[in-house]
Amino acid sequence: MTLHLSREFRHRIAGAFGDAGRQWLDDLPALLREYAERWSLTIHPPFEPLSYNFAAPATGPDGQAVVFKAGVPRPDLTSEIDALRVYAGRGSVHLWQADADRGVMLLERIQPGVQLATEPDDARATEIAARVMQSLWRPLPDGHRFKPVTEWAAGFARLRARYDGGTGPLPSDRVALAESLFEELFACAAPAVLLHGDLHHGNILAGESGSWRAIDPQGVAGEPAYEVGALLHNPMPEVANWPDLPRIQRRRVDQLAAILGFDRRRIVGYGVAQAVLSAWWTLEDHEELDGPALACADALVPLLTN
Repeated sequence: MTLHLSREFRHRIAGAFGDAGRQWLDDLPALLREYAERWSLTIHPPFEPLSYNFAAPATGPDGQAVVFKAGVPRPDLTSEIDALRVYAGRGSVHLWQADADRGVMLLERIQPGVQLATEPDDARATEIAARVMQSLWRPLPDGHRFKPVTEWAAGFARLRARYDGGTGPLPSDRVALAESLFEELFACAAPAVLLHGDLHHGNILAGESGSWRAIDPQGVAGEPAYEVGALLHNPMPEVANWPDLPRIQRRRVDQLAAILGFDRRRIVGYGVAQAVLSAWWTLEDHEELDGPALACADALVPLLTN
């Protein structure tokens, strides 16, 4: 296979991982050849667009349709591998092989694999996502290595340090609100379980017989209500352009509360806080202001009081 990687993917990897990312990109062709031989694979051109990892359809020695995934070796990929092993295909894609030290995975290929983002009825998409959440949550295994979601929220300290206590281009009132919401919610959180951590419309795929399953788990420890946050600022970036977004967010919150049994304020609070946190991560990695994430937060804020 002749490897063609987009300029956008190369820029994203270099922006997120610096010199380690650039070296990984240089080494990627050799890594693909090595694992194609080791696991007897035919690796096809990658899925587009790629995000922070290389992922491509592949064919195994028996003709089995699989996915080859590789990324810059890091704790996030190790957590993904650990989470997939706990899920064991229940609500998620199967993990067939992994080499955590090299950041490499061989995964089941979900067929037809259509993303939930293609579902035109947002109420139906919200219900599907909620059911997938319920199918994924597992007790944390003994001796697990999953980081707590509180570590993610602590990322705002990096923002404050970068801007000498300020928030740079991010709205100061929204950052302060997100910080206070995380503090409030974590202080009275339910017992932690294994969470996907990034369960949104692009990470839920249609399988056979109308089933829906998750891919790309972050593998973090937190209360179940935390899981709704990513959904409420997705699908990106389209959601920010939906007409009457505040009405849609209110319906989503009501729907999630009815299906999952969570308090509405916890749903809204995590939705606001995680949208602002996502905007900070975008700024941190790419020097870009994430307007859509902030718009989702703005649409949710009025629901904190009514």
